[in-house]
Amino acid sequence: MSQYDFDLFVIGGGSGGVRCARIAAGHGARVAVAEERFWGGTCVNVGCVPKKIMVHAAEYGQWAEEAAAFGWETVRGPHDWAKLAAARDAEVARLNGIYERLLGNAGVTRFDARATFIDPHTLEVGGRRVTAERIVIAVGGKPMRPEIPGAELGLLSDDLFSLKALPRRVIVAGGGYIALEFASLLRGLGAEVDLVYRQPLPLRGFDEDLREAMAEALINQGIRLHPGQEMAALERAEGGIRLTTRQGLSLVADQVKLAVGRLPNTSGLGLEKAGIETGRSGCIPVTADQATTQPHIFAIGDVTDQLNLTPVATAIGHALADTLFGKTPRRASIQNVPTAVFTSPPAAMVGLTEEAAARLGPAEIYIARFTPMRHTISRQPRRTLMKLVVAERTRRVLGAHMLGEDAAEIMQGIAVAIVAGATKEDFDRTVGIHPTAAEEFVTMRTMTRRVGG
Repeated sequence: MSQYDFDLFVIGGGSGGVRCARIAAGHGARVAVAEERFWGGTCVNVGCVPKKIMVHAAEYGQWAEEAAAFGWETVRGPHDWAKLAAARDAEVARLNGIYERLLGNAGVTRFDARATFIDPHTLEVGGRRVTAERIVIAVGGKPMRPEIPGAELGLLSDDLFSLKALPRRVIVAGGGYIALEFASLLRGLGAEVDLVYRQPLPLRGFDEDLREAMAEALINQGIRLHPGQEMAALERAEGGIRLTTRQGLSLVADQVKLAVGRLPNTSGLGLEKAGIETGRSGCIPVTADQATTQPHIFAIGDVTDQLNLTPVATAIGHALADTLFGKTPRRASIQNVPTAVFTSPPAAMVGLTEEAAARLGPAEIYIARFTPMRHTISRQPRRTLMKLVVAERTRRVLGAHMLGEDAAEIMQGIAVAIVAGATKEDFDRTVGIHPTAAEEFVTMRTMTRRVGG
């Protein structure tokens, strides 16, 4: 009989933690999970899922405006925010229930409470002490509030989903994918939007051509861009809230949404009592096998600040459960992970940027820019960018980048090819589906430029 209450205790009921717990239980382990806020984590409750529902809502307004060009007599009416919020929240509640049932059906013990460390093998969970042979920390991240005067006047990303009405004028602060998605969907639903960010272009870390195309797309959507601006203060002003920057910009809006980064949610866990060291911004450094400075305690997902994407957390959680309890040790790769930005139009990428590829050696760049068929009719200024980055020596496609209609859906299939090691010639001999935008990825024959080497 084990000296511990559980073989595995998972702190955090998000996608990664639930997957790890469920798979470990399936391998016969005695497993428990604690979640203090909501099952499904950020993605299900205040992230990917409700955001994507709101993106869809914004798209319907755009389609209504474009329909006349295709012969439909439609008029875009006022948007019913309350009706959208009710539908969104119902779907979130449904998914909450699914996560809870998944754990119950797997035989996992569930705690609706906060878990904190007492010592390396002991946790306090809702006033009860429990012990576990192994522990997984999967507590995710939280939005960061900047350290500026008046910061408390701004709304964080989570707050979007509790708004009772659409604000008429909004300032969105930040240049990452969360800021861009919120700016885009709020604009699509009818708000006036100003986007303020520090970099010359949005989406730091993405391919430079895609960043430039994104800035153009945001402007075409009617969003006012303010690059190279660092927030200095927020204050109440006549007509709303005033944002000022160190560069002298002053803007007033009904609301200011702060999307300037996220932090690992490690404060108050008692990590020091478990002998676990933290890194920058409170993240938990881990080995290639997800172990912390305590070999029996592991960390997965956004709390590690490795690659903060829900599918990455679930893949790593699954692999860890197989390794610990399934007698099939393995690691989930975080190379060539596709990702998307759900703006209007969306962007997506997989693999290396042109800049990263050039540092490794000579690379060939193939680019297509065009107006998709739908918008040759609608006359909307929505251009598509597609780009392939190819290693000159091996001919492998190292990266693919796209901004345009259905970018995320298209990139998922491209990612399979890149993960499998497809060459440019593999792309070239693949027959395209006509007429689609996606066929451009297999018909780009003329090299745009050569870099690196």
